[in-house]
Amino acid sequence: MRFLGSIDAKLDAKGRAFLPAVFRKVLQGAGCESMVMRKDVFQPCLVLYPESVWNEQMDSLRSRLSRWDRGEQQLFRRFVAEVEPVALDGNGRFLIPKRCLAQAGIDADVRFIGMGDTIEIWAAGACQSSGDDGDLGEELQKLLNIGF
Repeated sequence: MRFLGSIDAKLDAKGRAFLPAVFRKVLQGAGCESMVMRKDVFQPCLVLYPESVWNEQMDSLRSRLSRWDRGEQQLFRRFVAEVEPVALDGNGRFLIPKRCLAQAGIDADVRFIGMGDTIEIWAAGACQSSGDDGDLGEELQKLLNIGF
């Protein structure tokens, strides 16, 4: 499953958004009907996980944490407590709860960004690139140890 691209959209008065058609096609192609949404742990955005991806994340995290360690149990609890199940209606819309909108600072205009196996939902304008393409090239070069 690969979600790619960036699509601007608007929420309706009830806080519903249309999942962009290109992303719906990826979900349908993978046979995925259910998704999970939570606030990103690093950035002020929401993340949509196809259920299979969410389950892999949960299994990976759970396998690294002890159920018998108070701090690790609390960490796991914090990670899963803010999750919202997401169901698309017949028109491809889904509701973003007010609590989630507030967490991500989203009003009416949003940007969906395909991040490979997940989809981020940002307040429009909040996800602007913080550098030019030259900076991106240099960062990738350092990360991948190319040319050093």
